[in-house]
Amino acid sequence: MPRDLFNERLIERVHPPQWQNPKPRERYNLVVIGAGTAGLNCAAAAAALGGKVALIERKLMGGDCLNVGCVPSKILVRSARVLADMRNAEEFGVRVPAGIESDFGWTMERLRRLRSRLAQHDSAARFRELGVDVFFGDARFCGPDAVDVNGARLRFARAVIATGASAVQPDIPGLAETGVLTNETVFDLTERPKRLLVIGGGPLGCEIAQAFRRLGSEVSLIHRDAQFLPQEEREAAQMLDASFQKDGMQLHLNTEVQRIERSEHGKTLHLLKEARQTQIHGDEIVIGAGRAPNVKNLGLEAAGVAYEERKGVQVDDRLRTSNPRIYAAGDVCLATQYTHMAEASARIVIQNALFAGRKTLSGLVVPWCTYTDPEIAHVGLYVRQAHMLKIAVRTFTVPMNDVDRAILDGEEVGFVKISVRAGTDKIIGATVVGRHAGEMINEVTLAMVAGVGLKTIGEVIHSYPTQAEAIRRAADAYNKSRLTPFRQWLAARWLSWRLGQ
Repeated sequence: MPRDLFNERLIERVHPPQWQNPKPRERYNLVVIGAGTAGLNCAAAAAALGGKVALIERKLMGGDCLNVGCVPSKILVRSARVLADMRNAEEFGVRVPAGIESDFGWTMERLRRLRSRLAQHDSAARFRELGVDVFFGDARFCGPDAVDVNGARLRFARAVIATGASAVQPDIPGLAETGVLTNETVFDLTERPKRLLVIGGGPLGCEIAQAFRRLGSEVSLIHRDAQFLPQEEREAAQMLDASFQKDGMQLHLNTEVQRIERSEHGKTLHLLKEARQTQIHGDEIVIGAGRAPNVKNLGLEAAGVAYEERKGVQVDDRLRTSNPRIYAAGDVCLATQYTHMAEASARIVIQNALFAGRKTLSGLVVPWCTYTDPEIAHVGLYVRQAHMLKIAVRTFTVPMNDVDRAILDGEEVGFVKISVRAGTDKIIGATVVGRHAGEMINEVTLAMVAGVGLKTIGEVIHSYPTQAEAIRRAADAYNKSRLTPFRQWLAARWLSWRLGQ
């Protein structure tokens, strides 16, 4: 990390240099390994209930989300969006000076400043005040009911493994020798790379690529699949592709990186696409090839906890491991790696581990969003998944360029697509693409959790004009679909009789 006031403040909060580990209690109700989102929520909840809680962290409290994930990336995305809006200001009748550009150093300083500010919520001092014994060091199970940290043994009635995940570096020849960035290092940059090569078109790669392009870097995005965000709707990915091209990014789909090397042109990627070899050059390379669970050097064998290096700790639907005393939460055990998913899994663990609850992972309704421009958000099943499960569905789609507020805002790219089980108004999935998709998806998620159907959403008055009207209009489309020719005929006969005409 760059040495400045804000990073010093961050470290002082999330891994204080002068910190002294407390003397372990005779036995803890709960020992939590890992102080990321899942671990912090477990520790805070257990302490609030009066439990004796120990929290162990190897690096920085706050985990990936605070330090190298959601927080710094969204700060960067916001700065990039401001620049994009300024460059399009003339469309709104606003004159701005020519040649607007970012002050990258200031942008990154703002990132460090805001990150250090939010760090107080995840700080060691705050959790000590909550009654949690905070330990810094390497945790390792030394038995089925005990953990060693820096030579101190912590015995427990229950434990939670919440060690998260780390960036994966793909097996590409020359990668290590050339030097690359990941989400764990890219936010430490203080100078904007003139040419940035991004490998991986998943959520991280897409967000980083677009943000740096808007901040002034020449960006090439390389992805081995036929579309970016391959899990998303094809039309959503196509809209994102068009947005990337409008931003001036160089896109390489269906492309494999064969090797990386340093050359007179900088850092060079040797690419293969459809049997044709090419080269591209850059000053920095960012790898966004996914993340692997942190399961090594935890002594899981000594605790009787089953795991796989690539898939993580094995848990049942209640997040219990093969050792009934030990649970897992967050990225170390979940296939869906999101901060809000880690928080939700922590709630399941607390209820099940401490109160013999029966909360299940499969019972969750989990939305997610990729914070590109446009944003792409989803909840529930995709239509293709419903077909694979032999579930008959009806889908109602409203393009954003049919929504008044989106037109007025100049934010017409996108759509709302909501699918219901055929013959009912039960929502089984939705995709929202648009400038504010991450906010809009929450209304659909609430409806799914509460068992509210699309018919009822159509009865909810939405303030006008808002972009969320697109959701209500999808509901209106459903209600209109219920008006069959027979019902129309019946209604006409009723009106004729009722009104005497």
